Order: sequence, then structure tokens, then C-alpha cells
Amino acid sequence: EHIDTLRRNIIFAGYGNEPDTNPYYTFYYKADFDGKKQTLLTPGNGNHELTLSDDQRYAIDTYSRMDLAPVMNVLSIDRPTQYFEVNRMDDSLLRKAGWQPPLLLKLKAADGKTDLYGLMYLPSQLDKNKKYPIISNVYPGPQDDQIPQSFTLDDNGNQSLAELGFIVINVAPRGSSPLRGHDFYNFGYGNLRDYPLADDKSVIEQLAKNYPFIDLNRVGIYGHSGGAFQTVAAILTYPDFYTAAVSCSGNHDNSIYNRGWGECYNGVKEVEKVVKDSLGNETKEYEYKFSVKSNAEIAKNLKGHLMLVTGDMDKNVNPAHTYRVAQALIEAGKDFDMLVIPGAGHGYGSADKYFEKKMYRFFAKHLLGDNRADYW
Repeated sequence: EHIDTLRRNIIFAGYGNEPDTNPYYTFYYKADFDGKKQTLLTPGNGNHELTLSDDQRYAIDTYSRMDLAPVMNVLSIDRPTQYFEVNRMDDSLLRKAGWQPPLLLKLKAADGKTDLYGLMYLPSQLDKNKKYPIISNVYPGPQDDQIPQSFTLDDNGNQSLAELGFIVINVAPRGSSPLRGHDFYNFGYGNLRDYPLADDKSVIEQLAKNYPFIDLNRVGIYGHSGGAFQTVAAILTYPDFYTAAVSCSGNHDNSIYNRGWGECYNGVKEVEKVVKDSLGNETKEYEYKFSVKSNAEIAKNLKGHLMLVTGDMDKNVNPAHTYRVAQALIEAGKDFDMLVIPGAGHGYGSADKYFEKKMYRFFAKHLLGDNRADYW
């Protein structure tokens, strides 16, 4: 964040150092060039943003969580224990209007050891005596998990989806973020299709044990891009667990995706060959092969309800990814829904609301038994 060459110290962002705190939260520290005298500048259990004064002697620290509206402090860099709260956002009107924050989750991965973090959105009119379907909003990374850490309303529409009568979760699996260290980050290396699947299933099962109002017989999943890749892989790998899935613009066959991304996060295989020239002299040559299992390979496993979505002008994930899965499903004789949005790219632009309603109707029909939209 800042290097002071005269005082020989730096101000930097750090993760996972504060006890009993979500390791994804950003904190800021000051330390000498030799690494000594490390000092926390931004106390407060939340995700921090630091704005330094022009002379770098003072700073504004704003921190929040998904269940905590922003708090603003002013602090002294030289005397960080001297900080003063100058503003705190009042969310009373939001709560009076019926808004409630999502629940912050800490669960175990499928290995029973690794801590996973995420969010659970509940209907504002939740009746704990009833049973509710659960929908997992997924994005496996590995470059980013896309779980919001700072205060925001209705992130990705998950609270709106919950209001229809669902429990909606968003939990980062192993392999989903560089912020948790080397072993966590590289968990999916060499297994780019399947690595997040067991964690998502395990998280849902744990939540069903902890919250009796969750119905394990009605499980949905949806995601965009890499999340769409995971969505289809999940319903095809655990066809008796997931009931309904919505997959949007997924990279289902990474042999035709951005090769740099795939080689970076899945790896390449070095193949050594011995080549003889015309004189019989032998030399070694090396070939590098890249391969990721595709969703089309397991299309025959589909039992539940699947909707595939793509824009026909997607320059990030070519629509051919979705078409290949559709072709495999057709060849396997599987029933599925498909929406191709004309003129749309990787995001759906002006058709966003149309897609959103389409997804709402799909989950309402297959998880709530509400098929009124069929008769519009």
C-alpha cells in the first residue's frame, strides 16, 4: 500500500493473521523493512479498506461485513492505537423495511478438517416449522471465489431468490482462492472439473443437520462461467443428490477454452520423445499435453432437471461449450431446457432480467412444485 524509504517501513494488506476471524478479511499492517515491528493498523472484525492521507501519516479505515454496515475510523500511522470512530452506517431503516443480513457460515470441507466460509440467505418470512429447498450458488475459482466479504445488499440476487421460498447458500470450496495459502489454493490442480464437487455436497448435508428446515430431498445448484461448469458437473456426478440446476455460460469443455487459464490451473503433462535423425543420432524432444475432463463425457448420468443458458456472442466462453453438452445430452436421450440469448455476450446485458425470471420460474417449478408460469 505504501513504502516509506526514509523511515524504512511498509504498509501492506494481510490475511489470516487475526485469531477467530474470517481469513478472507483484508487487514492492514505496518512493518519495518527487516520484517520486524509488525503492527496492526486496522482493528475491527470485518473486511477493511484503507485510504491514506497525502503525507501518509494518517488514514481512513472503513470496514464492514455482510452482516455489519460500514464503520469508518480515522487513525494515526505512527500511533495506530489512537484511532477514532467518525461514522457508522445506520441500517435501522433497512431492517424496518424487512431486510435481514445473510448468516455467516463456517463449515468443514469434505475432508472433515478444512474450514470453509460462506453465506446463507433466508426468506424474510421464514417459518422454521416448514421445510425449504436449498439452492447453492457456486463459483469454484481457482483465481477468485467471488464470495462478498464487505457489506452489500442482495449480492448476485441471492436474497431475492431466497424470498421466493428457498434457502440460498454461497460457500467457497477448497481450491477456490489464493488468500488461503498454497495447499488450499492448489487443491484442484490437475482435477479442474471435479475438485469442488464433494465440498459443495458436504456443506449442504452439514447445513441440513444444523437447520431442520432445510429439505435434502430438494436441492438446487446454479452458477455462471466457471460456476456453470461446476453446476453441470455436480448434477451429473451426484445425480441422486441435486434435483435442479441452472448453468449459465459455462466452460464445459476446456479443450476449447482459454488455454493459458487451463494450463495454469490444471497443469500440463510433459511427454519425452526420442527422435533419430538420418544418421541414427538420437535427440530428446518434449511435448506438452493439456487435458481436462469435460462435462459432455458424463452427460448420460443426468436424472434431475437442467437448464443450459448461453449468449450467442460470448467472446469469453464460446457458446460451443454449451452446444457440446447439449449435443451429448441429446445423444444420451436426456430431457433438458436450453436458452440461447441472441446478441448476448458472457453477461446477458438487457436480457439479464429476462434470464433472472426464467431461472426463478425453473426453480419454482422443480423445487417448489409451482408451475403457474407454464400457463402464462
